[in-house]
Amino acid sequence: MVANRQDRVNDAVAAELAVILRTVKDPRVSDAFISVTACEVTGDLKYAKVYYSAMRGDPKEISKGLKSSAGYIRREIAQRLNLRMTPEFSFYEDHSIEHGAHISKLLNEIEITPEE
Repeated sequence: MVANRQDRVNDAVAAELAVILRTVKDPRVSDAFISVTACEVTGDLKYAKVYYSAMRGDPKEISKGLKSSAGYIRREIAQRLNLRMTPEFSFYEDHSIEHGAHISKLLNEIEITPEE
């Protein structure tokens, strides 16, 4: 299946964000070990929702750090990707990885008893 342009833009922005987040100097961001789980860029390229998961750190502080780093991140995206416009980023914490790990843990705790 061939991905449409919107999917390619979303994937390209998410991939570059993953690299750029490692270069952010703000300790709230650099110490949190952040993974980009998804990115949704609007069709007009004006806005992008970035979903992330952090391994450690205070979620409120990480959110503040990402918000304060948004200008730097936007500038880096503009330099790395050849887009008509560079979107404004808004960051949202994604709990799906934690939820999946919790479900996996619950499934592992279930004892399977053989039928007699």
